Amino acid sequence: MSQAAYNEAIEATLIAIEDALDNCDWDIDYERADAVLTLTLEDNGSQVILSRQSAVQELWVAARSGGYHLSFDDSANKPAWKCSTTGEDLPTLLDRVLSEQQGEPVSLNLDI
Repeated sequence: MSQAAYNEAIEATLIAIEDALDNCDWDIDYERADAVLTLTLEDNGSQVILSRQSAVQELWVAARSGGYHLSFDDSANKPAWKCSTTGEDLPTLLDRVLSEQQGEPVSLNLDI
């Protein structure tokens, strides 16, 4: 993947996450500082951090349960960010780690 294609994919992904957070039923604040998007669960103050890793063309997710490295897989019918350790796509991974940290099911209804 070219660097330009990676930058376009990551930017579209971060915007989609921000849009999903604006429309979800949970009190999840977010702050974006250049290459880092920090999600804060208002109920308990825990955070999930997404960071752009341009050098390796990955998206990293840091949560209480660990760190996850996702690569953009455009070989399938629907391109998606896939975790190298769990095999989860980004929407599934985010819902899981947010649910674990919230202590109840969280769904962002993220469509990317």
